[in-house]
Amino acid sequence: MKDRLFRHILPRVAKPARYTGNELNVIHKDWEKSRVKMVFAFPDVYEVGMSHIGGKILYGLVNEQTPHLMERTFAPWPDMEQIMREEKISLFALESFRPWADFDVVGFSLQYELSITNVLNMLDLARIPLRSQERDSTHPLVIAGGPVTFNPEPFAEFIDAFFIGDGEEVLPEFLDCWDSNRDKPREERLRLIANIPGIYVPALYSANYDDKGLIKSMLPDVPEIPVSVRKRVLKDLDQAYFPSRPIVPYMQVVHDRAVLEVMRGCQRGCRFCHAGIVYRPVREKSIATLKKQADAQLKNTGYEEISLASLSTLDYSGVNTLVRDLVADYGEKGIGVALPSLRVDAFSIDLANEVQKVRKTTLTLAPEAGTQRLRDVINKNINSEQLFKAVEAAFKSGWLSVKLYFMIGLPTETFEDLDGILDLLEQVKKIGNRYSRRPVEIRASMACFVPKAHTPFQWQRQNTIDELREKIRYMTGRRKKHIKLSFHDSETSYLEGVIARGDRRLSGAIYRAWELGCKFDGWSEYFRFDLWQQAFKECGINVDDYTRERSYEELLPWDFINTGVTKAFLRRENEKALSGETTADCRQDQCNSCGICPSFEVDLDIREEQ
Repeated sequence: MKDRLFRHILPRVAKPARYTGNELNVIHKDWEKSRVKMVFAFPDVYEVGMSHIGGKILYGLVNEQTPHLMERTFAPWPDMEQIMREEKISLFALESFRPWADFDVVGFSLQYELSITNVLNMLDLARIPLRSQERDSTHPLVIAGGPVTFNPEPFAEFIDAFFIGDGEEVLPEFLDCWDSNRDKPREERLRLIANIPGIYVPALYSANYDDKGLIKSMLPDVPEIPVSVRKRVLKDLDQAYFPSRPIVPYMQVVHDRAVLEVMRGCQRGCRFCHAGIVYRPVREKSIATLKKQADAQLKNTGYEEISLASLSTLDYSGVNTLVRDLVADYGEKGIGVALPSLRVDAFSIDLANEVQKVRKTTLTLAPEAGTQRLRDVINKNINSEQLFKAVEAAFKSGWLSVKLYFMIGLPTETFEDLDGILDLLEQVKKIGNRYSRRPVEIRASMACFVPKAHTPFQWQRQNTIDELREKIRYMTGRRKKHIKLSFHDSETSYLEGVIARGDRRLSGAIYRAWELGCKFDGWSEYFRFDLWQQAFKECGINVDDYTRERSYEELLPWDFINTGVTKAFLRRENEKALSGETTADCRQDQCNSCGICPSFEVDLDIREEQ
């Protein structure tokens, strides 16, 4: 297989390094001595999947600290897929080049709702039945984890078991259980893993609907498994595994640098933010741990940049000390420090200038909305004055490019709020021109708001495609010169919203869309909304049923997933949004009674800067 691949197949495709494996720091574990053999399957191309920090953690954890084995597979680009189908080559893992049929478990990482057609395409390429009910003990078990699985129902027909929460907690426990019960029938093994906290086996649950098509109940079919699936939470990041020798690709990937996960979770409480709820509570690493991890990664990879990763890096209590220490330790060696998009209220120009000493980058800020009224609705606790002071300090210090992130289609949004975005951008441009002798670049990226499960806005209506297009036309027509606007595709966002709040009845339409040729739906050159519309029509799905406003009394498809944040808290936050009330950061103010800390017995105290 390997010789045929290298001699006859790879010379015919673009970017053959996607499929060669054998990168620096790759792990070739003894196949015969390993217990459970698992494929980590990322349903996007190599460049995207190899940038995913979660995959790096699980790959190292399983291979270095368990008796089991994990290898990798990424979605082949269409040119490679065509040749694989023509040559009858089954989808394989990069470490051993073995087909998926040789493995015990295939685990998908679901980071984005629209990757589901790639999941089906990869299963088909691997010659594994796409629907769970069609598989038997001769097939690998198909599992999935990641943020999308907090509403697993649209994918219930295709996945044997979903992993809810932190994978480091649940995956080794699952692999041990699957291994120790090899001699039992598949159905019994599924019941056993369904009793592991954080694992949901959809075949063991039934969704019942009333005559209006609303969910009446969602209950297990067997008495010994839990009614509610509780997410898994890793409590101590300092003691948790983190890779010291991550794989270094032989081609450029999206995030091609060393990565430090400084903290997990976010307490800010932005009401649109899915990650801000499902990744609670906040857990930090110590500076000492992070500096050790930075040193090990740089020595073992040769990277020239360190990225500080989290949902809100400047909320890390030791960020000032950490950045200054990293710049002092590595700056003279030409190794830079990268910060993600910065919150305006947490912005420290001194800190940004520390980063700028080594490598100048674009300053990225996320106001999200153009007026104070709408920022209060979404609980983005910043004001325009804070933004203007931040960009003023940046331009004074020599920054020449600023990128700002906004959303359109937010609850209660009016055209005055859209005008507010344009006015704010014009004001930022004026500030830049005041302090810079060279022309400054102002770019604004507009995402379309998508209501997500487990957020305060899970009950809100999503804008229609026509409404979003009208808002895009409005802003484009009033844009001032020298300000660059980019908009996320309204059809893509609408489909994301349908799936994000979908139920099991969507599975048939997803399958049909794949049959019609849908794949790489997150890539504009392959997205075919017309085929999705055809699939929904053929399957009798009214997509407006999934983007409509929901009532508080309605049972939601994801209600049986226990994130630790109570539904009562989410309802209070939605009501406060509609009245324009804000909620303070609980690490800086008082507890907001979201439920996460007592539910998971976490003591959430903000550390002094270490």
